[in-house]
Amino acid sequence: QVQLVESGGGLVQTGGSLKLSCEASGRTFRDYTVAWFRQYPGKEREFVAAIRRDRNTYYTDSVKGRFTISRDNAKNTVTLQMNSLQSEDTAVYYCAADRQVILSIIGIGNQYDYWGQGTQVTVSS
Repeated sequence: QVQLVESGGGLVQTGGSLKLSCEASGRTFRDYTVAWFRQYPGKEREFVAAIRRDRNTYYTDSVKGRFTISRDNAKNTVTLQMNSLQSEDTAVYYCAADRQVILSIIGIGNQYDYWGQGTQVTVSS
């Protein structure tokens, strides 16, 4: 079992930065693929970024060059550094993890068994 707890959300102005953290329980966290998804009101969750156990990273096109995902296995933590934030980044952000994620569909939410509770990110103009 893995439990995930997100932190770091909040209110920021357009062009600002936030860093989200996802802290996990469990000694085998280093073996997991961890992803960030976001959800707009009334919409399905959408993929944002993922990092595999080999530290390869993947991003949705709209955040490439602005967001960076990284992991610190010693601290059981994955972070999402978000820069140049825009109003369309306003959403609830969730981290998700699983040991067996198929690379070709890494952005599909139902591949992930473990989810955090979500953290709100609001970007104001």
